[in-house]
Amino acid sequence: MEMKLRNTDVTLMTKGPIAKQMIAFAIPIFLGQLFQQLYNTVDTLIVGNVLGAHALAAVASSGNLILLLVGFFNGVSMGASVVISQCFGAGQHNKLSRTIHTTVAAGILISIVLAVLGRWLSPLILVWMDTPAEVLSLSNEYFEIYFTGIAGLVLYNMLSGILRAVGDSRHPLYYLIVSSVLNVVLDLYFISVLNWGVAGAAIATVIAQAFSALLAFWTLLRVDGSHRIELKKIRFYGDELKEIIRFGIPTGVQNSIISLANVIVQSNINQFGSLAMAGCGAYSKLEGFAFLPIMSFSLAISTFVGQNLGAREIDRAQKGARFGVWCCVLMAELIGIIFFIFAPQLTAWFDRNPDVIAYGVGRARNNALFYCLLAYSHAISAVCRGGGKPAVPMYVMIIFWCIIRVSFLYITAPLNNIQFVYWVYPLTWSLSSIFFAWYYHKKKWLDPIRMALGQKEN
Repeated sequence: MEMKLRNTDVTLMTKGPIAKQMIAFAIPIFLGQLFQQLYNTVDTLIVGNVLGAHALAAVASSGNLILLLVGFFNGVSMGASVVISQCFGAGQHNKLSRTIHTTVAAGILISIVLAVLGRWLSPLILVWMDTPAEVLSLSNEYFEIYFTGIAGLVLYNMLSGILRAVGDSRHPLYYLIVSSVLNVVLDLYFISVLNWGVAGAAIATVIAQAFSALLAFWTLLRVDGSHRIELKKIRFYGDELKEIIRFGIPTGVQNSIISLANVIVQSNINQFGSLAMAGCGAYSKLEGFAFLPIMSFSLAISTFVGQNLGAREIDRAQKGARFGVWCCVLMAELIGIIFFIFAPQLTAWFDRNPDVIAYGVGRARNNALFYCLLAYSHAISAVCRGGGKPAVPMYVMIIFWCIIRVSFLYITAPLNNIQFVYWVYPLTWSLSSIFFAWYYHKKKWLDPIRMALGQKEN
């Protein structure tokens, strides 16, 4: 017998005002990501101001390596969310339940694999990235602790993805607020009071992430509906696992390829010394704020498109995609303008060393005004994923954000000018946006649903 959803926090987006639904869904995600970015930034601020430039370089430059090792599995999580949203939109509640329990089982397995891989590979990759000797030991210390407790991050992403796929973006917000406050308090205590250094920053992050995962898991154990988790049902279901892999593997490969290219970019930055690492690392923390509207509306787009195509509401899916893309682009560009104007003041929050500020401002002034293109590429990628064509953004990102990005750096490396490292991002954002504009205009992302409807009619 099919179970009926009775939880008032879930949102079926196949009827009602499109703009209101998408904004109401995106705002909690935006606020949650804002709190997460704030505590990541505070983490960096405390490290930079209390422990100095070398510690700042070790922590602030960690993002690309973390994304390299975690990005693939985050892509699998995103693929699972698309399958869940389509099941939810189509009213296939038994399949929805099996997909959710398969997703949780995958999260547990991924946590174990990442803990082993992260501790084993991160020291090797740090050396490969030409991490300066004065930073290397601090970076190794940070990553050893971080990957030991990686389960909190992986499971939170999986569980919050389940909630968002059924239209509940409020609970993940609550968890991130609690996690953010906890992280800041623990940072101050571990670093400023106990003098644990970089290890204190890592331990604080691990504890905060684990707590948010526990909150999400507790909620899904108690909800009243077919998205409820039952411990005895957590296992791999063959058909649902195949669908998660079909949607998730392309996104995972895309994330890993982009992260690999960014690690190569980071290795080029590392060659200019620890001050360049600190300045560009501080900018990367600021750039995270530009990703807030991109992330929030991209998740809203993929969920909205997935639910509506699952319900065979093609026209409504197109209208929602168009609205989400515009919101994503305009908000990201607004943040970019603010960063361009106030780059010196913002970078100085992390470190008042004039050389560190100069590196951070240089990168901000080269990249910030092009955030609209970054947002457009991610938004259309979300449309493709929601429409059942995750391989398209994978190929686009491999070509433009990996092959061309790395080739450009290889060609310009002999010139020994960090400006070329800065410009590699706007260049590749522009190229991917040109292709996505053509693809979106041709409505090729609707091919899977058109084919399904054609087969049904026949």
